[in-house]
Amino acid sequence: MTYKKYALLSVSDKTGLEQVASALVEQGVQLLSTGGTFEYLEKAGFAVDTVDSYTGFPEMMDGRVKTLHPKVHGGLLANMDNALHHHQMSEQGITAIDYVIVNLYPFKETILKADVTLEDAIENIDIGGPTMLRSSAKNYRRVSVVTDPADYPAFISQLNDHGATTPAYRFYLATKVFELTSHYDTLISQYMAQQREALGEMEQPWNHVTKTYGEETVLRYGENGHQKASFYKEVKAPMASIAGAKQLHGKELSFNNIKDADAAIKIIQEFSEPAAVAVKHMNPCGVAIGSSVEEAFDRCYSADSISIFGGIVAVNDAVTRELAEKLYGIFLEIIIAPAFDEDALTILTKKKNLRLLIVDMAEQTKDEKESVTVSGGLLIQDVDHSDELVRDSFDEIPEAWEIVTQRQPSKAEEKGLNFLMKVAKHVKSNAIVIGNAYMTLGIGAGQMNRVGAAEIALKQAKENPLTKTDELLMASDAFFPMDDTVTLAHEYGVKAIIQPGGSIRDKDSVVACDERGMAMIQTGIRHFRH
Repeated sequence: MTYKKYALLSVSDKTGLEQVASALVEQGVQLLSTGGTFEYLEKAGFAVDTVDSYTGFPEMMDGRVKTLHPKVHGGLLANMDNALHHHQMSEQGITAIDYVIVNLYPFKETILKADVTLEDAIENIDIGGPTMLRSSAKNYRRVSVVTDPADYPAFISQLNDHGATTPAYRFYLATKVFELTSHYDTLISQYMAQQREALGEMEQPWNHVTKTYGEETVLRYGENGHQKASFYKEVKAPMASIAGAKQLHGKELSFNNIKDADAAIKIIQEFSEPAAVAVKHMNPCGVAIGSSVEEAFDRCYSADSISIFGGIVAVNDAVTRELAEKLYGIFLEIIIAPAFDEDALTILTKKKNLRLLIVDMAEQTKDEKESVTVSGGLLIQDVDHSDELVRDSFDEIPEAWEIVTQRQPSKAEEKGLNFLMKVAKHVKSNAIVIGNAYMTLGIGAGQMNRVGAAEIALKQAKENPLTKTDELLMASDAFFPMDDTVTLAHEYGVKAIIQPGGSIRDKDSVVACDERGMAMIQTGIRHFRH
């Protein structure tokens, strides 16, 4: 069955539109269009009809209603090999539309504007466009639907080479449409959810979740050279995240760089005082605070001057010339800071491969979720923001803490234990952190038993020349299942311990502390990290 072919063109992005229209006209296709696209094509000299002249129904409501009409969607959805469809088309004066060139209102670009209002965002939610795209894609056996200007050259080649598109190419275009509309709708739903939360509206139970990401960066490889990898970012990613970081210098980030940088950023945000963090393989190898960021880094470096080699350093204050000179002498992959002084940049940019990232350390994202994929599924949980650790000041111990031993920890020990637990919550479990009130001295990470993690951390601390046994403290991310860790800690000179508690044998560890004159605090909050 032969019939005159029509193409409907309605685009916000006019890139390549004239070339597509020319290719269609050369195949004898009649052009239909709307609004600004119609004016653009007519001005370019194309013979083009308006959609409202085809439907007999005017555009209305400020353009909100123009293609939402049975003659449009009948022309897109009709099966031309179905006699009933063909008969109904004849009765209703519906013409088949075989080509659809549509892209959507710029919703993402709108919400990324600094001064965007909810009303602006709503007006840039496309209704007719996605509806036409979905109708066309459903009927891909006949209809060619192009929504991405990047596909124009191949589409034009198909027309020039075959006089039409191939079935396989139409199927490709259709699958791309559903990927686009899914992404587009998810952007809208995420934005609307953020607005709802800002207004304090009630959350209703929902048994599924949809997330979308964009701005793909193809990485050189994944965790290992034989693994392919890409990095996708959230639209409006938090400025206090690796996705929101601004790279000032250095070669592109690798898969492992991104994961390690993410870990470093999360740790450094625990501290309001000047702080420095060194990360290697997703675990901190040194964390310290000080009266200045330079002092904090000196302590951080001294915590483990071996493991920091080839690692990542994050600080929560501007990198000065003085700090840059210290950093320059160490082999590092990345330096992360809220700012770099001009003198610091002059020094550090001499290393062409060293990545320098700016991250807004002040932004706190307490309500965000974190997710990880598993085979066949997705795990989502709240970020581990807990109130039992003190961020800004330390006048009194938190209400959640319980001193369970006869010996009361000193104020200095309480402050130090608070500091070390902030580190422990970011160390892979089982985790033990040894240190004092201002720096880590030994870290045992990712061990299968807790006393094994303690042994690693304590041995490391003993070998550090800065270790003073009269101020040695221990933090554990989870409870002690027996008193062996306390016994080992005492052998190395630990004076006070902080741990969540919750074991059926808690009393054994408390008694072990009392017998040795040690102090112990139980926080009531576990910090496993897998």
